[in-house]
Amino acid sequence: MKTLIDIKSREPIYKQLLAYIEREVRDGRLAAGTMLPSMNELAARLGISRETVKKAYGILTTKGIIIPKQGKGFYVADLSADARPDILLLFDKFSDYKQILFNSIAQNLGGNAKLTILVHNQSVDLLEYFLDTYLGQFDYYVLTPHFPLDEKSQARALKQISRIPNRKLLLLDHLQPGLSGNFSAVYQDFENDIFDGLMQGLPTLKRVPMMRVITLPQSLYGPFVQKGVKRFTDTFSIPVEFMTTIPDEIHKGETFLLLNSQWDTALVQLSQKILTSGLRLGEDVHIISYNDVDLNELVLGGLTTVSTDFREMGRLAAEIILSRQPKKIHCPFRMNRRNTF
Repeated sequence: MKTLIDIKSREPIYKQLLAYIEREVRDGRLAAGTMLPSMNELAARLGISRETVKKAYGILTTKGIIIPKQGKGFYVADLSADARPDILLLFDKFSDYKQILFNSIAQNLGGNAKLTILVHNQSVDLLEYFLDTYLGQFDYYVLTPHFPLDEKSQARALKQISRIPNRKLLLLDHLQPGLSGNFSAVYQDFENDIFDGLMQGLPTLKRVPMMRVITLPQSLYGPFVQKGVKRFTDTFSIPVEFMTTIPDEIHKGETFLLLNSQWDTALVQLSQKILTSGLRLGEDVHIISYNDVDLNELVLGGLTTVSTDFREMGRLAAEIILSRQPKKIHCPFRMNRRNTF
């Protein structure tokens, strides 16, 4: 056991110790009922402090991996009664889409896992804090790695994500650039997905006099999606204009693509502008919004979207967790055609 404790590692020794013991238990090398060394004995054997062993044993006890028996010591618990993996979901935010994703994960796991959810709010500092606190305490870390795209933030994010063992890491919605290894992922490909999604509306889009793409500053991946849109419009010689605000005038035949949340003011303002212009939405003017939720079937009589399938993303994530087989899967992306297009 001593060779598995690296005193030069940046990972705290107690986390190394509890991760090792938990792995030995879950892999069956430490059978249920096995008595562990006392805290004093293990501390002396490893050349570490008793407090370090006490902290590791305390966490293992809380997780139900080991059981303390008064006056006797610590014993390996029988996990056969509850072999469900502990999963920490680290979401960047809790939006309508993340609610769909979470519900799908939970539903498809069917009670065969224990879920804890935290929100890092696209902050690398908060991600680092969560990993400092919880690394080594869960079987899976399911992360949506959406962070500021500047070089410094991305380098810091990569450094933190790399702390999570590959076999425990599952990325959702995005592949972190620069991350290598046999980790799992169910992801979007923003540039290529939008190209493929718009291809599904090509017969109509080829006839429009102008495609206007509205991207608000809070759209994190707007530049990537815009690149895919530009490639699409260049390929099929479709006139396109990129903007960050609603135009003063709207003309018959135009198609608007909103690359931000459909619940923000841009959609409201655009709809009002179309209405006051005397144009008919879905006939004279078209709207396509990015990302899909159930309520879009009712918004504006049916809001057309281009979107990844968040329910399928959750289903695939649950499948990976239950099979314990690492995979990287591109999630389906499609155009959902309704009244506005």
